[in-house]
Amino acid sequence: MSDPIPKILVIEDEVQMRRFLRVALASQGYAVVEASEGNEGITDAAMYSPDLVLLDLGLPDLDGLDVVKRLREWSVIPIIVVSARGQESDKIAALDLGADDYLTKPFSAGELLARIRVALRHSANIDGTPEAIFSQGFLQVDLVKRQVLVSGHEIHLTPIEYKLLSILIQHAGKVLTHRQLLKEAWGPNYVEHTQYLRVYMAQLRRKIEIDPARPEFIITEPGVGYRLKVE
Repeated sequence: MSDPIPKILVIEDEVQMRRFLRVALASQGYAVVEASEGNEGITDAAMYSPDLVLLDLGLPDLDGLDVVKRLREWSVIPIIVVSARGQESDKIAALDLGADDYLTKPFSAGELLARIRVALRHSANIDGTPEAIFSQGFLQVDLVKRQVLVSGHEIHLTPIEYKLLSILIQHAGKVLTHRQLLKEAWGPNYVEHTQYLRVYMAQLRRKIEIDPARPEFIITEPGVGYRLKVE
């Protein structure tokens, strides 16, 4: 039996952008459902059960952040925000509310499709049995044995370094804000201590990256947080 065609809900009021997204998605065989307003998009999400949502923030009836909040009340559908609002505060707010990724307009079809593939893969892993071993390039992490290998050599991580790496692996491909990482690694009382995070991320990069100055895995999203890059 062939796999079902992934269904993507586009919530976007700009006609030209909807057309661009429709063509890009259809070229990869995705089924597309379109909504031009926030309330319509929320209804469509309930009606069509899409595999992923592409969401603009500047909608005529609702702020896109409210759409994220309302969808997250009942759904874990991956949400990728595609918006002309590129301020760090908008990105942080959307990600903290539960969006999985954020692309600032204009962006290329190639970048969008790559982010969609990662989000769909991550969603499939959550729904199924989680992988016990994460392997990407020269990095391999055995999450059962808590063993980290770089180019086949075992690397010793401190408990906090390992915790941060395991959180990034759990959300591989997803942008995690400073607050999200601090809360998961240290607890809710530490969400403002971004300096802790910078220090430990720098230490982690020195241990797992071939060139920490040009990281291949732990990518900084300036002013927002970090993302574990996966192909």
